[in-house]
Amino acid sequence: MSSAIPVHCKECSVHNNCVLGHLTPEELEQIDRDKGCSIFKKGQIIMPQGSKPSGVYCVFNGKVKFTRLGSEGRDHIIRLGTKGDLLGYRSVLANESLSASIVALEDTQVCFIPKSLLLNFINENVGFSLSMMQQACQDLGESGKMITNLAQKNVRQRLAEVLLMLNAKFGKDQDDFLDVKLSREEYANMVGTATETLIRLLSDFKIEGLIETNVKRVKLVDEIKLANIAQLEN
Repeated sequence: MSSAIPVHCKECSVHNNCVLGHLTPEELEQIDRDKGCSIFKKGQIIMPQGSKPSGVYCVFNGKVKFTRLGSEGRDHIIRLGTKGDLLGYRSVLANESLSASIVALEDTQVCFIPKSLLLNFINENVGFSLSMMQQACQDLGESGKMITNLAQKNVRQRLAEVLLMLNAKFGKDQDDFLDVKLSREEYANMVGTATETLIRLLSDFKIEGLIETNVKRVKLVDEIKLANIAQLEN
């Protein structure tokens, strides 16, 4: 971790696209006075599982993964995050330890907001408080959906849905590939299968004309067929 030059919240393009967009100019100035900004290199742990956070991180730039250590000693990716996301807020609100580690997927710049400041905003700003509740419900729904998919869908269906989810979350880069780079092991981790099985399925998807790959990059060629495979609801 290294320090980063702070960006003034009112001038930041990120806060308008996240829950912090519901704060007043005066509240944003409070964050400016108390926050600290840092850069985490790819693979560095931003917040470790089991720790009790003294505040939250707002992602200014970069991508992160939420990993939970399973009983078999293997990390499971339960969620991904990107700019505008607040990291660790559910543990802060519940006053409990983090149930997952948050790790930088790439070099990631974050701003730390103290717990006392966040709780003060929740108590005094109804719009912000409601936005936080909506975000918590949305994240809970995504986690529940992932658990259901692991239990009820086969591996081929889960891979198709993960690819579409990544597209919805991160979009595409200038070359039309998914704007997130994951290793085959990370894909397997998200899908809930062995890396060898994941590699074979990606090869099948390529042969069927559903995707293209280039090292860690994946391009979705036929999103309609992928949605049909994933059995997504309209």
